[in-house]
Amino acid sequence: IGVFVCHCGANISRIVDVPDTVEYCKTLPNVVHAQQQLFSCATNSAQEITDVTREKGLNRVVVAACSPRTLEPLFRDTVREAGINQYYYEMANIREHNSWVHQKEKEEATEKAKDLIRMSVARARQLKPLQEFDLPVDKRALVVGGGVAGMNCALSIAGQGHEVHLIEKEKELGGIARKIHTTLEGLDVKAYLRDLAKKVYQHPLIRVYHNATITDATGYIGNFVTTVKSDKGLTEIKHGAAVLATGADLYTPTEYLYGEDDRVMTHLELEEKIVTGDERVTNAQSLVMIQCVGCRNEDRNYCSRLCCSESIKNALLLKEKNPGMDIYMLFRDVRTYGFKEDYYREAAGKGVRFIRYEPEDPPQVEPGEAEDGRPVLKVTATDYILGKKLELDADVIALAAAIVPSAATKEIANLFKVTLSVDGFFKEAHVKLRPVEFATDGVYLCGLAHYPKFMQETISQSYGAAGRVLTLLSRDIVVASGSVCEVDEKRCMGCGACVEACTYAALSLRDARGRKVVEVNPVLCKGCGLCNSKCPTGAISLKHFTDDEILSEIDTMIPGKEIIEQIDAAAGEA
Repeated sequence: IGVFVCHCGANISRIVDVPDTVEYCKTLPNVVHAQQQLFSCATNSAQEITDVTREKGLNRVVVAACSPRTLEPLFRDTVREAGINQYYYEMANIREHNSWVHQKEKEEATEKAKDLIRMSVARARQLKPLQEFDLPVDKRALVVGGGVAGMNCALSIAGQGHEVHLIEKEKELGGIARKIHTTLEGLDVKAYLRDLAKKVYQHPLIRVYHNATITDATGYIGNFVTTVKSDKGLTEIKHGAAVLATGADLYTPTEYLYGEDDRVMTHLELEEKIVTGDERVTNAQSLVMIQCVGCRNEDRNYCSRLCCSESIKNALLLKEKNPGMDIYMLFRDVRTYGFKEDYYREAAGKGVRFIRYEPEDPPQVEPGEAEDGRPVLKVTATDYILGKKLELDADVIALAAAIVPSAATKEIANLFKVTLSVDGFFKEAHVKLRPVEFATDGVYLCGLAHYPKFMQETISQSYGAAGRVLTLLSRDIVVASGSVCEVDEKRCMGCGACVEACTYAALSLRDARGRKVVEVNPVLCKGCGLCNSKCPTGAISLKHFTDDEILSEIDTMIPGKEIIEQIDAAAGEA
C-alpha cells in the first residue's frame, strides 16, 4: 500500500503536522511507501502518484486529502493509469473532516488525521477489484416543457446537430411567459416568444408535441424510452438524455377578497389590464399592492423572488399612464436585488409609497366608501415607522401571488425517478458541483421548475443544462459504476423490502426455481446502499462497501479487545 498525504496548500498543513503523519503512516501494516505532497490534485502530483505506483509495484493507493466527492474520479483515473484496478484506491478526508473543523486543536487534529489514515489503510486491504461496463448512448434528447427554458434548451441542443423531442402540455409554446408583456428592463416578451417559437418550429431537428402528457418513462443514462400521448397520438420516444423544464404555476389567492371582488387581482392580471388600457385600472385614483401573498409562511417557507420586481414594474407603468395615481406597496422586504434596485429607487422617486408590515399583523381588506362617496376597498395596515394604523382607500388591489411548483412536477418526478426539494420544486444533485443535474444520471433540469427565477436567469440555466446534455450526447459510450449491489440468492427470501426502498427502480422480484428472489439491474443502481439496510437476512450487499471493508475500519479504530473490555466494564457497573 502507498499513502500520499496532501498539504492542500495551507488548508491541511496549517493545522495537521503532515511530516509527522507521513512518518506514522510508514509504521502501518502493509504500507511500503508514504510521502507528502503540496497539492495531490495538481497535474504533476497526480503524475507522481502514477509513477510511484508503477515503480514500487503498489497494488493499493491511499490519498489523505480533501473530499472524495470532488476529487475521487481524478485519483481513480490516476491509479488506473498506473496499471491497477481503480477500485484499489481509497481516500481519507483529513480536510473537511479534520483540519477545517479542528483549527484550534492542532495536536488533536494531527492524531485524528493518523486515525483516519489508519482506518483507510485497513479498508484498502479489504478492497476488491470491480469492473465497470460500457453503455451505448442514443444521440437524441427529450425536453419536457415548452416554455422559455425548454425552447432555449431545445434550440441549443439541436444547434449542435442532435434531434430533440420537445413536449408541451398546452396547445401553444411559451409557458407562463405568455402571460407577461414586458420585463422590468423593458424587453418585449411577446415579441421575444414569437421569435423563439418560430425558431423552434422551423428547426429541422426539433419535433414538437402539443397537448402532451407523459404516460411512462423507463431506461437509464444514454438509453431512455418515454411514452407520450399528444395530438400526434401515442408515441414511444427513444433518447439518451432528458431535460425537465416543466415550469411553475401561480398561486391562486384565497386572501384579501380575491375571487370575491373583481377589484382584487394578481399582478399578471393587473399587467394585462394596464397593457389593454382598462380605464378602471389606468384611471384609478388609488391602488394598493400587497406583497408576499401565499409564500414566506408556514405552508410555503420560501421567497418567490420575482414578485417585488413585477410589482415595481407595474407601478412604474401606471405612473407613466397616470402620474397622479396614489400607489402604495405593502411589503415585508423589498427584494429587487442587483441592478433592479435602481428601479426601486425610481419608483420611490415618482411617489410610490412603500409601507412595511409584519406577518403577525397583515393588512386587512374590506369593502367601504371613500369620503367623496365612491365605493372603495378599505385597506388597514400598521405603519411601523409612524407607530400607527393606516387606512387606505383603494380603487384596485394587486396581490403579489406566490410562484408554486407546477401541478405535474410530482408526477414527472416519479416517472423519471428524480427528487424534489422541501418546497416541491425539482432538486439538483448539488447546488455548486452539479447545479443543472439530478442524482439520476442522464436527467437534467432548468427554469422555474427548479425554483423561481428571472427570465434572464432561466435562459442562462437552460444553456447550462443544454451544455451538460451535449457533454453526454457527444460520447458514443458512457461508463457505468462497478460499485453496485449484488444479491446472494441462497439467503434471499423474496420479501421485497429492498425493492420498495430503492428509489431508482434498480431492483425487481423474479421467479427462481419456484420462489421469489431479488434481481439487480446494475445499470440503474446508484450504489446508495439503502437496500442493504432494509434486507432482514443480509442477502443483498453493496460492492466496494462490504461488511468486511467497513468493519475493518471500525476494528482498526476501536480494537476488538477494547470493545470487549468496554462491554465487560458496562456489565460490571450494571
